[in-house]
Amino acid sequence: MPGHNSYEHLLPPSWKQQVAGWLAEDTPSFDYGGYVVGETHREAFLLGKGSQTAVLAGSPFVTEIFAQLDCEVEWHHIATVKGKARFVLLGERIALTFSHGAVALQPKLWFTGTIAGTRKTTPGFRLVEKYGMLVGGIDPHRHDLSSMIMLKDNHIWSSGSITAAIQQARQVGGFSLLLDVEVQSEAEADEAIDAGADIIMLDNMEGAELVNVARSLKEKWKGQRKFLFETSGNITEANLQERAINEIDILSTSVVHQSVQHIDFSLKIQKPKA
Repeated sequence: MPGHNSYEHLLPPSWKQQVAGWLAEDTPSFDYGGYVVGETHREAFLLGKGSQTAVLAGSPFVTEIFAQLDCEVEWHHIATVKGKARFVLLGERIALTFSHGAVALQPKLWFTGTIAGTRKTTPGFRLVEKYGMLVGGIDPHRHDLSSMIMLKDNHIWSSGSITAAIQQARQVGGFSLLLDVEVQSEAEADEAIDAGADIIMLDNMEGAELVNVARSLKEKWKGQRKFLFETSGNITEANLQERAINEIDILSTSVVHQSVQHIDFSLKIQKPKA
């Protein structure tokens, strides 16, 4: 789509192989419907149903699906697909899947922090969902276990303490990786800051507790340590606004990719003109 071309340059060299895999999965043997329609050149319109509003994030994937089927896609209000009828229909279902919109759930008016997704993506579709976050105006957060060190309760319990877990992580992660530590209380947050964590995830804290803990520790460590506060856990569209407080730097939630309402599209082959 115009205006989003630069995001496509972020995609890894392997992304087109993933598209080939989707096509192979959808048609593992005979294409009976393709036999029926044959190879007459047709034109199909990609249409949005209803009055839903969204940001279209899947255009590179849709274009590549049809390119691998020797079809052309022209993007305008939505899109027109041109090619042999059976190839247009071969790409239809997969293309509609990846045309879904990514809705930016940015709280209005006053939140100055960062809204981020999570690593809880659909298996096999992380690249697509992370790409959708970017186009929709959402920070994609870490892409995998290797892109940032995140220490959760299981890591801490297994190591014996927050400090021990952070020290061990720093030994192998070096200076270049950010260290995000999940804590359950102000005391645990204080220990994580003292041990040198870059990001403190105040897990499942809400309301007055979240505000008070963040304010207290920022005041205590002012001028001594640099760190960010992150809130996560049990965030829904309903309570997103109340969790987005300016004492917090990062609000991370899977709502932005797991619970987004899919936009309904259809691909209609146009009847030949008389």
